[in-house]
Amino acid sequence: MKRSVADGQDEANRRQALIRASARLFREKGFEATTVRDIAGAVGMRSGSPFYHFSNKQEILKAVMEEGLRQGLDRTEEALKAATTPQERFRAMVRTHYGILHDEGSEFIAVLLYDWRSLPDEHKQDIIAVKDRYDLLWQACLQEMLSLGLLGANSDHDKAAADDVKTARLMIMGAINFTVTWYKQHTGRGAMDLDALSDRTVRFFMREAP
Repeated sequence: MKRSVADGQDEANRRQALIRASARLFREKGFEATTVRDIAGAVGMRSGSPFYHFSNKQEILKAVMEEGLRQGLDRTEEALKAATTPQERFRAMVRTHYGILHDEGSEFIAVLLYDWRSLPDEHKQDIIAVKDRYDLLWQACLQEMLSLGLLGANSDHDKAAADDVKTARLMIMGAINFTVTWYKQHTGRGAMDLDALSDRTVRFFMREAP
């Protein structure tokens, strides 16, 4: 029997619902502690239904990571459209990355950070290929910042540091990524929202124009 366009859309929607529910559960419970029954129950499916869309739980993990990286890449490219200076591009990338990590429903990248070791080797190359595209955006931004003397307090006195864009990227992104272990959005006296956290981060790393 020929499948309709509506049937195909329904399947795509169910697959996306599984990915979103899996991301939330993996973030809350960890990959190893989350069962396929947990995932199915979270979207109102029978326990075996996820296997219509994925061969095993590892494939679901791969899909969660791919979704997070795809969303991150799209959001960052969109944010960069409005940025016209190196400083604006850096601010946009820092703020967008915080949103990717901490906005409502943004569990995908946190899962990548926490559960990378649970991903089978045969899936890692596919994830690395997407991640490399995202990293290149950061690499280009930070290379520009370093070349203009806008990054690093002592780069004028250390040529090697001024040229080491890879280490700059790993350190800055590592610092931002680590906030998944301690940052909680809340209100009240002394609280920092994501805008304030982003501004503070930019101040720590970015120099004033020479």
